[in-house]
Amino acid sequence: MYMAYGWPQVIPLEQGLCPSSQQRIIYFKVINRLFLVVSPSTLELWSSSQHKVRLGKYKRHADSLEREGENLQAVWSPDTKLIAILTTSFFLHIFKVQFSEKRIQIGGKQPSGLFLANITLVLSEQVPFADKELTVSNFVSDNKHMLLGLSNGSLYSISWKGEFYGAFEIDPNSCDSSDTSTSPNSLGNGFASGRAPAGSVSNHNITRKTAIVQLELCLLMRLLFVLYSDGQLVSFSVSKRGLKQVEYIKPEKKLGSDDAVCTSVASDQQILAVGTRKGVVELYDLAESASLIRSVSLSDWGYSMDETGPVSCIAWTPDNSAFAVGWKLRGLTVWSVSGCRLMSTIRQNGLSVSSPKVKPNQDCKYEALMNGTSLMQWDEYGYKLYVIEEESLERVIAFSFGKCCLSRGVSGMTYVRQVIYGEDRLLVVQSEDMDELRILHLNLPVSYISQNWPVQHVAASKDGMHLAVAGLHGLILYDIQLKKWRVFGDITQEQKIQCKGLLWLGKIVVVCNYIDSSNTYELLFYPRYHLDQSSLLCRKPLLSKPMVMDVYKDHILVTYRPFDVHIFHVRLLGELTHSSTPDLQLSTVRELSIMTAKSHPAAMRFIPDRLPRELASDNHISSSEFLDTQPARCLILRINGELSLLDLDDGRERELTDSVELFWVTCGQSEEKASLIEEVSWLDYGHRGMQVWYPSPGADPFKQEDFLQLDPELEFDREVYPLGLLPNAGVVVGVSQRMSFSACTEFPCFEPSPQAQTILHCLLRHLLQRDKTEEALRLAQLSAEKPHFSHCLELLLFTVFDAEVSRQNANKKQVSGPKHAGNCSPLEKTCDLIRNFSEYLDVVVSVARKTDGRYWADLFSAAGRSTELFEECFQRRWYRTAACYILVIAKLEGPAVSQYCALRLLQATLDESLYDLAGELVRFLLRSGKEYDQASTDSERPSPRFLGYFLFRSSYNKPSLDKSNSLKEQSAHIASVKSILESHASYLMSGKELSKLVAFVKGTQFDLVEYLQRERYGSARLENFASGLELIGQKLQMGMLQSRLDAEFLLAHMCSVKFKEWIVVLATLLRRAEV
Repeated sequence: MYMAYGWPQVIPLEQGLCPSSQQRIIYFKVINRLFLVVSPSTLELWSSSQHKVRLGKYKRHADSLEREGENLQAVWSPDTKLIAILTTSFFLHIFKVQFSEKRIQIGGKQPSGLFLANITLVLSEQVPFADKELTVSNFVSDNKHMLLGLSNGSLYSISWKGEFYGAFEIDPNSCDSSDTSTSPNSLGNGFASGRAPAGSVSNHNITRKTAIVQLELCLLMRLLFVLYSDGQLVSFSVSKRGLKQVEYIKPEKKLGSDDAVCTSVASDQQILAVGTRKGVVELYDLAESASLIRSVSLSDWGYSMDETGPVSCIAWTPDNSAFAVGWKLRGLTVWSVSGCRLMSTIRQNGLSVSSPKVKPNQDCKYEALMNGTSLMQWDEYGYKLYVIEEESLERVIAFSFGKCCLSRGVSGMTYVRQVIYGEDRLLVVQSEDMDELRILHLNLPVSYISQNWPVQHVAASKDGMHLAVAGLHGLILYDIQLKKWRVFGDITQEQKIQCKGLLWLGKIVVVCNYIDSSNTYELLFYPRYHLDQSSLLCRKPLLSKPMVMDVYKDHILVTYRPFDVHIFHVRLLGELTHSSTPDLQLSTVRELSIMTAKSHPAAMRFIPDRLPRELASDNHISSSEFLDTQPARCLILRINGELSLLDLDDGRERELTDSVELFWVTCGQSEEKASLIEEVSWLDYGHRGMQVWYPSPGADPFKQEDFLQLDPELEFDREVYPLGLLPNAGVVVGVSQRMSFSACTEFPCFEPSPQAQTILHCLLRHLLQRDKTEEALRLAQLSAEKPHFSHCLELLLFTVFDAEVSRQNANKKQVSGPKHAGNCSPLEKTCDLIRNFSEYLDVVVSVARKTDGRYWADLFSAAGRSTELFEECFQRRWYRTAACYILVIAKLEGPAVSQYCALRLLQATLDESLYDLAGELVRFLLRSGKEYDQASTDSERPSPRFLGYFLFRSSYNKPSLDKSNSLKEQSAHIASVKSILESHASYLMSGKELSKLVAFVKGTQFDLVEYLQRERYGSARLENFASGLELIGQKLQMGMLQSRLDAEFLLAHMCSVKFKEWIVVLATLLRRAEV
């Protein structure tokens, strides 16, 4: 997947001769490490490799512009040798690109490999359809011919030699519309429920004269997409011989929802992205009769079409796993196919402060592409997204991206170490310090990357402590613990390796190498201690280019096209150490050739066979014996997102689910006892969020129909893309985009930010559902030290209780049957599990606070009686937790019991000087009698009204214990509260604990003035000035700010009751002569 990092790079373009009527770049294309930019009067050819350098340009003269018009449309031949341009006066110019012998010096010892290019005009001719009334669409081309759409609805064919074949009519109405819907608005905004048939466009025919505004050609699928000015989109089939046989271009299907403005096709995934006038992008599955997969837009992020405008361009990444969308009025966003927002230039705050078209003043923080996006192209590796702003001729903006292609293709990836790799660096998630995940930028050594740019493959060892990285040639290793790189000593050896895939086999690096001279592939086995031909352990020739590879323990899986699976067993004869090079033997243990019409695999992973512990001990099978058995099943993720299970014994394949982007096999992967996810078979991520899969409880541990697929609700935030797992913490690590702004740069810096999401509660709930209470307890004990453990237990209890409440409500609607007695309910099992941990009392009351008070009785019938839980907290002196239980007691046991508990707690909190908590209890006690009566009469209310007063510090007027108040309601518990507070005040005043007294008065709103008037000659009396000054000076350290504030507070109160002795002492301490 793709995440932006760093500051965008600006590539300056040269200005044309005269001010153009069309203030925009007309054509932009990236092919073979080059990019071409065509403006109304110039052509520029740049290198898009490691060094962005202009290699050649062609500037048109003023008289040529006047005679033949400005450049209007352009196309670059796929072999990069020819450029065709159509001018506003309908002249066709064909340019030739030739590279000279002049090498560009970049600096450094090595030559750069970049040569200057000459761009020469080889043909200039008026086109036969030079009619002032006509307008044209863009060009599409293959190696021999190009096509142009005209505003009369016809296509015009021209060869690259400049031969005009003429216009020909295409009739979109003759396309197969057998499945057209009768309702013209069935698709609406593209958020149709279910998958609408592709033909469901409005019934009125496209008139013959509708203008063609865009053509999109996909030679791989032999399809031509024609977009008309009225928003209709039609696909046409193209002959095997490409655009040469124009008469074979036949209409196939009408697509989209009648308001298309641009389109782009992902040929590998067979997905068509259609941008609409409403700013929405619709994805259609071309393999499945062009049905709508999903729609994505910024409306979920609070942006309307008024702010972004219609979609202006869509660009798919080279591997088709993500696409960038640019809007006419503002910004661009990158989405994964599953709908996760990976990057966006549009800022999140101040959503509609300014009109989107208003350009901000220079002093405000600048947002990239504030004026909209005109053209976009990814480079061939997907490391750079080149963007041209709307109405801009002077620059190209290049955004840097890092990739994390997790479990796809020929490079193995461990989920334990999360790595994003950029063109010349690795962004490694540092999870050793679990409190905070950080991203470390690891730059590759310049000596390696300058010769072998860019990074192409990255694989992490199973423990995540060693990384293997391959560029264009060779291989380089990194030790995370020692922070050291290991490279080939001999550069000639390095240059002979063209790595097409990497795997780790224990301490051995397996390289899939392509041999240029013979056009063959081989596997090379190097020990991680030494990269050199002398220490090569084994060389294994392969039959053809491998499509997918995987390794598990000592077995290697290699899959060739179309679907031939070969499994090798690796045997090491001798010990692998720094000094010795043992023999490595490779034997083929299994070959399967599978006939299938499905799409190609994108990833395959072995599923280890797991023997239940009891079985292994009963049959006295040693663990080492068991480990040598080869895996009999593997998971297959296909390019179209289907996940299936392949039985390697009989070649049968069972489909599991679809719309999957990545998956991690977790069972049998961890050597450590502390792994929390051994119970899980695998996890997958896709459009539905995260799904956790478990082995079945059936007789056969991998019996297909018993696969339990649980927790589809474990949804990831749609801005966080999961990268991997920390098995010892039960946490999924994801990454999302952050932006930081600086006053000295025009653009913000993009920062990938790692996020952790726990899955422990899902695993525990699953074990409890299967009555595996011992395993659940063991799993919970393993993670008890983790920082998020209490949160996990709370989530677990909350989800189980929520499910119980929903089930009860569903049962009430049906006929209420008798309750089944006997076995424990899931809620009771969960409470029994959590009871083993000290967090139990906190967790139960936290869940109660988050749920409806009407269901508290059910919760506490399983968790234990509220008064008993309160008593336990009280005995353990967990007064804050105990205070939370008082509300529950008030609801379940009545106000009298809750008031008795609150009075006991009040006394205890005062003794511990917890005055904020004491204040909350006082306010609760003063209101409880009156409030509870009202709340209980209003039976519909979900919880008592004082919930708000108590749980959150209220901003209500806090009643003080003044005379009028106490005269009005001299009830028994009010008198008790008053006497408790007064006795505590006397205790503090006698000991002259003045800082505590101030905190007590502020926390409980105790009426100090009334108390001082009464106690003038009692506990508040000062014997004489000298001793009083000394004592109070000791108690209130005047050097500290808080003590001075406390003294000021007391002085104000003493002045209001004219208590002279105190006034003199405090004024002296504060040095306040005016008092």
